Amino acid sequence: MVKNIKRALVLAVTAGTFIVLTGCATTDDLSKTRADLQSQIDQLRSDVSSAKSDAAAANAKANEAVSIANEANNRSRDTAEKIDRMFKKTMQK
Repeated sequence: MVKNIKRALVLAVTAGTFIVLTGCATTDDLSKTRADLQSQIDQLRSDVSSAKSDAAAANAKANEAVSIANEANNRSRDTAEKIDRMFKKTMQK
């Protein structure tokens, strides 16, 4: 009976040691994985920030292009009106 208790105790200690060592390795692996994921998240945040600034710059350029196009349209209308007035004056003579 004492032999069975010793055997069970040795088996329990061996199993406990195995579980503890496996748990530590798993915790270390999780820490490495967490660090890798955090690195990837930081990189993604950087990429998103860069994309936002690029989008803002593109939006500013588009607004500038719209402004230039509106100015060109206004000038072309003014020129068309001047040509119409000149044509009407020549027709009256």
